Amino acid sequence: MNNSFGYKTKIWFEEPESDNPFAARKSYCHGYDVYGDILSKATWFEYLYLLFKGEKPSPRQAKLLETLALALTNLGPREPSVRAAMNGGVGGATHAASLMSALSVGAGQCGGGHEVYILMSLWETCGLDLGLWLQKLHDPVEDKREDIWKPMEHAPGFDPNGVSCPTPVKQTLSALARYDENGCLSFLEETREQLEASTGIPLSMTGVAAAAFHALELDAHSATMLFLILRLPGAAAHAIEQRHLGWKHFPFYGAHIELTEDAAHFELPNAEELGL
Repeated sequence: MNNSFGYKTKIWFEEPESDNPFAARKSYCHGYDVYGDILSKATWFEYLYLLFKGEKPSPRQAKLLETLALALTNLGPREPSVRAAMNGGVGGATHAASLMSALSVGAGQCGGGHEVYILMSLWETCGLDLGLWLQKLHDPVEDKREDIWKPMEHAPGFDPNGVSCPTPVKQTLSALARYDENGCLSFLEETREQLEASTGIPLSMTGVAAAAFHALELDAHSATMLFLILRLPGAAAHAIEQRHLGWKHFPFYGAHIELTEDAAHFELPNAEELGL
């Protein structure tokens, strides 16, 4: 779609209905008929890859993206972005507000989207060179000018609060490596212990996700967006659950908020009692 009166995009093209120029008769994503072909012939992950990458994935790439999505779908209440959505849900916030809470908390550079962005740059620089990784992980950001992001305080892709690599992280890395076509996930699996020894902290799920996005040949912007999107289902489910459970069953609230008097019989002090 490219004309002087409309948006310019290489992603999408539409043919209007004959009786309504504001309704599409056919929609094409990177040349593929979305409702005529993709809808009946493609999987969600094939379409997702096409949308972000601009080309049809191989079967292994589609399976890699699907497996990564399964791993990220719900990281549980320990994950800060999920917990943020839970706070929104239990407080009665709108559904959009709960999701925005998850996005905001999950966008940073400690287990969040910006950490993935930094890692994608490191993958472009270091590739499968262990020596470069050992060097760069200790000084990952070349541009030292502070903007909205402060300097990294830990090696990106590793958990600054961790002790040993969690079992789900190792399981996810192993599962993803089976579909890796360029070797970076296998490289990470083989060198994990050396990288952990160098950084002094264990590999995180963020580090595994970034390696998978690099294996899928996605750029840093696409990887960051997908990392944020793929974690939202779990945040949404937990927010809804906490909304139903209510604040009395929520940590830090229910156990510490108790009415000491019956509010129905409580009388406000008058002006004389207040010394006015």
